[in-house]
Amino acid sequence: MGEDVDGEGESGRAVLGRTLKFLREKTGKSLGQLADDTGYDKSYLSRLESGERLSKVNVMEDLDSYYGTDRLLVRLWRDARKEVVKDKYKEFMELEATARVMWMFQLRVPGLLQTEDYARAVLSGLSGAQTTAGNGDEVEEQVALRMGRQELLHREPPPSVRVILDEGALRRPVPDAKVWTDQLSHLVDAAELPSVALQVLPFAAGVHDLMDSHLWLLWQRVGDPVAYVEGNGFGGLVEDPDKVLTFRLSYDLVRDAALAPAESTAFIKRLLKECRS
Repeated sequence: MGEDVDGEGESGRAVLGRTLKFLREKTGKSLGQLADDTGYDKSYLSRLESGERLSKVNVMEDLDSYYGTDRLLVRLWRDARKEVVKDKYKEFMELEATARVMWMFQLRVPGLLQTEDYARAVLSGLSGAQTTAGNGDEVEEQVALRMGRQELLHREPPPSVRVILDEGALRRPVPDAKVWTDQLSHLVDAAELPSVALQVLPFAAGVHDLMDSHLWLLWQRVGDPVAYVEGNGFGGLVEDPDKVLTFRLSYDLVRDAALAPAESTAFIKRLLKECRS
């Protein structure tokens, strides 16, 4: 038997949990000793082993390093996280993970550019005004999933990403002022990545074809591009070439009306200065 546990018929999360327990017991460590060695809370580690929680990917990276398992746990985590994703997003996420070129128009800060605290605030709001013990774990799993998706921005080679943000996305802060200023600062940092172009579509641009939905255009290394469109309560892939071309033309018009990347970064910096004053 290898380091991972034979999990035929089990969920990915259960396989990951059993593998974590197997590795810990193989080293002769108790949960308390593992907690002391890694700095993670004992009860948290216990819930990972039991499959009750899905961690953030960096936890699996730390444990892979601790056990010397050459990213085994990260690979199992990637399998397990698919179970957290709603069915309509799974195919999109598979395409996103391998895309070579990705263009987006977004009415809110996209998940790929969110800070962890901002993602938590947004997802808590989507789960209801009060985050209870019942939905708190679900929120944390969604945060972990969202943070894990951001790995693709730092892979080699990274995808070429262009994000056009509607000005409204930058005018709707979360209640915690520090979380919001950290998010704006993170957008400025993201805009400096050589593989990322960030533009702001100002209110002054007026009405346009994409004002009611988010749009992704994805190109793989080979094959035709696909679109993913998401609105209030719906989302779906669009593969028909004629429809994808229509979205591409709409995107081009929005890009032409948006501020240039340098002007967009300056715009966000001005908002950040206003928020901090």
